[in-house]
Amino acid sequence: MNRLRLVRMTGILFILLVILSNIPYILLIQTFGYDDILREPVEVVLTTFQAGGTQLILTWLGFGLSALLFIPASLLLHSVISLPQQHSQPVYLGIATLMGAFSGLLQAIGLMRWVFVVPVLATLYTDPSASPTTREAVSIVYQAVHQYGGVVLGEHLGQTLLVGWTLGLGWAMRSSVLFKSWVAWWGLFTTPLLLLGQSELLATVIPPMPVLETTPIGFILWEVWLLLVGISLLQISHKRLLPKAEPMSNPAASEP
Repeated sequence: MNRLRLVRMTGILFILLVILSNIPYILLIQTFGYDDILREPVEVVLTTFQAGGTQLILTWLGFGLSALLFIPASLLLHSVISLPQQHSQPVYLGIATLMGAFSGLLQAIGLMRWVFVVPVLATLYTDPSASPTTREAVSIVYQAVHQYGGVVLGEHLGQTLLVGWTLGLGWAMRSSVLFKSWVAWWGLFTTPLLLLGQSELLATVIPPMPVLETTPIGFILWEVWLLLVGISLLQISHKRLLPKAEPMSNPAASEP
């Protein structure tokens, strides 16, 4: 593939990733009260979900599929950063790329519980003929699925891997001719906020844990960074993609 075309395609994908993930997210805020509703009792969550019907399920499907876009995005960005280099890339960059791909997969799996599991639970819970015992059982299953699929897979493992990807790619961008240094530092500065926000997840099982609600701010800044990465790639000229010339040795200097 043409180098410039690869860079342009990667830039467009990063911009689309931000747009396509925020469309369903905004819809969920408007129609489902996300994510404040997650702090409501199970009865409120499942009743509200059931009232959302097919449209709400499809919105969650779009949100989950948008997370999968991060897999090709992370792989393509690795290829783009490698373009102007003749020597092999550091090992940490490859590890970070794998972390990014797995992050997208885990976050998609976590979100898909709202598509294939919660609708079944909501139907059982809101069935007028359901007994109190059935509703109690459904409530327990919902909490277990939410804690494992949402907190463990999507929010903890998925976001921790995302932080690893951001650190690796941000560090590599510092020495890349394709990005301005401030773009790299922008991404790196979002990682402490995302890590501190993990305290909210630990507080679900360790109530005395102090909660630092830094994740929303961190993610807003992180998504702005993704846009900056995409825009930076669209502005790259073909000249900047040419391999770096290796310094020529002086034959005379090596003669005795």
